[in-house]
Amino acid sequence: MKRKVDFLIIGSGIAGLTYAIKVADKGKVLIVTKSKIDETATSYAQGGIAAVMYTPDTYEKHIRDTLKAGDELNNEKIVRLTITESTERIKELIKWGTEFDKKKSGKYDLAKEGGHSEYRVLHHKDSTGHEIQRALISQAKKHKNIEILEDHFTIDIITQHHLGKKINKKSADIQCFGAYILNPQKNKIYTILAKTTLIATGGAGNIYSTTTNPVIATGDGIAMVYRAKGKIDNMEFMQFHPTSLYNPDEKPSFLITEALRGFGAILKTTDGKEFMQKYDERGSLASRDIVARAIDSEMKISGEEHVHLDCTHINSNKLIEHFPKIYAKCLSIGIDITKEKIPVVPAAHYSCGGVVVDEFGKTSIKNLYASGECSSTGLHGANRLASNSLLEAAVFSHRASIDAKQIIDSIEFCDEIPDWDASGTVLNEEMILITQTTKELQSIMSNYVGIVRSNLRLKRALDRLEIIYQETEELYEKSILTVKICELRNLINVAYLIIKMAMKRKESRGLHYSIDYPKIKMKNKFNK
Repeated sequence: MKRKVDFLIIGSGIAGLTYAIKVADKGKVLIVTKSKIDETATSYAQGGIAAVMYTPDTYEKHIRDTLKAGDELNNEKIVRLTITESTERIKELIKWGTEFDKKKSGKYDLAKEGGHSEYRVLHHKDSTGHEIQRALISQAKKHKNIEILEDHFTIDIITQHHLGKKINKKSADIQCFGAYILNPQKNKIYTILAKTTLIATGGAGNIYSTTTNPVIATGDGIAMVYRAKGKIDNMEFMQFHPTSLYNPDEKPSFLITEALRGFGAILKTTDGKEFMQKYDERGSLASRDIVARAIDSEMKISGEEHVHLDCTHINSNKLIEHFPKIYAKCLSIGIDITKEKIPVVPAAHYSCGGVVVDEFGKTSIKNLYASGECSSTGLHGANRLASNSLLEAAVFSHRASIDAKQIIDSIEFCDEIPDWDASGTVLNEEMILITQTTKELQSIMSNYVGIVRSNLRLKRALDRLEIIYQETEELYEKSILTVKICELRNLINVAYLIIKMAMKRKESRGLHYSIDYPKIKMKNKFNK
């Protein structure tokens, strides 16, 4: 079955919905999401969205903090345009109905998180992403030109390859014509022809055993673009959130927002000793890469499986008022955070790399855009500054919409595209093969390509990955397509990219920390 749309959007978080709302007046929009429209990484974001709102904060301060957190591997031009556009994007979210917390004075109640020199994080208690998601869904559903296709899985984007044409990886004329979409309920694959396509599929945290990402975060968009020979970079920079709730049987891991440390919570060892001052003068408010490595180090020293986050000294009423979700969650497993310390452990949280885009969200493939966590804009560099991710998605989806609306009338549909060829797929794969291989992959990545790496560990990871890659590709070729086998294939592709890019980086920088390359202190104006 073939369908035609002007704007195809794969993903329904802040990146996909912002873009959809902005382009909808210009043509027919189709949003494809693999789960329900509100099951996104955006919905799971607790802390907030960073933006310059009031003095004494300035754009220059936010720019400086972002560059410092990114270990100077950021693209300064991109950092500047993102930060200077931050205030307008916040005003737009508010106009669309997002309700950020305010003080009694009427001013927004801004929080401060690790790596920030000022209070600039807007929030809605400790469920900011959920509030933004709610407001955007409400706006999207109002527009007659926006159609939402839930519980549909995007298998691959369509390029000249599907016309039987060979594509030179270095060629600048690879073009996207839409995507093949699987309807798992009907076991049918649809051919969606689109003038423009936006990849907004979020992250890839499920390549690791422990992650704060929802189970849908399997790197689908990055893998699709990689297979289409689009440019990918910075995949070695996988951010581990320092503080997820230590509750081993739960997936995804429950996030204990960094804003709690900004509110005064202190990291301690299991025997009650503060330790962050040993690693950074900012203590518990150091940037995430430093805090995650410090916790990893303390766990290795003690042999314990977690450390503690202590907020028992904070006024209990204020603590519950600002962090009701965390309070309720911890209470549900028998921990009263007003009286007891929270057991926490680092968990895979955010991919700073992804599909390479320019300042308008354009990828190296013609008529294909990317925004949000699946993209690599140059904003984050070697490490994302807390709460810059939702901002990045809002800014680049806005910019992508400007470009897409300008070119949409000049693009023709490619009617030559064939439907998906399912001939030869006779095997209904055994789920044990998929689940076991997924566990193997997650174990490989967690043990060898985690917070601390080495050349030997990376080589071992690549050797092991090669085996499961070959096994999975053989199974994929024979199998009737299911979401699970497609997700596993995507996870393996993304894991390969992380390992290969980590092997190429012969230094310890930001989130990529290798025991074979001593960390060099960057000497510049931002690290005084």
